[in-house]
Amino acid sequence: MAFFIFLIACGAAGTTGVLFKPGAWYAALKKPSFTPPDWAFPVAWSLIYLLLAGAGYRLSLMPGSQFALALWAAQIALNTLWTPVFFGAHKLFIALVVLGLLWLITAPLLVAAFGLDALAGWMLLPYLVWLSLAGALNFCLWRDNP
Repeated sequence: MAFFIFLIACGAAGTTGVLFKPGAWYAALKKPSFTPPDWAFPVAWSLIYLLLAGAGYRLSLMPGSQFALALWAAQIALNTLWTPVFFGAHKLFIALVVLGLLWLITAPLLVAAFGLDALAGWMLLPYLVWLSLAGALNFCLWRDNP
């Protein structure tokens, strides 16, 4: 049952991608050469959300996981916020700030997770890597599209 609570939270975050689609605005942006193909985004996020839910669930079973779970809750809130800011409001710099905060919360979450449950830590690692790529992409989009 607890796993489904984490999965629902991830699903709610993912729903913002349905509500605020990239569309013509995003297609018209000048993108850096390392931009993943469009099909990669839903595939990556689907896998990441499953891993996030699994890591959150595993952490919830660990004694002393309150700090890690607070970080998990903070990251999913910021994750949910980024899409409407970027794709909805087209505020590239504010989205970059949100993404920076998201990264700064997810990095210590990863460390805390590894301290509690190695598998949960490994489950979070692809997320931090993807956030790093997303941050670089968001930065380039902001810089190159005044």
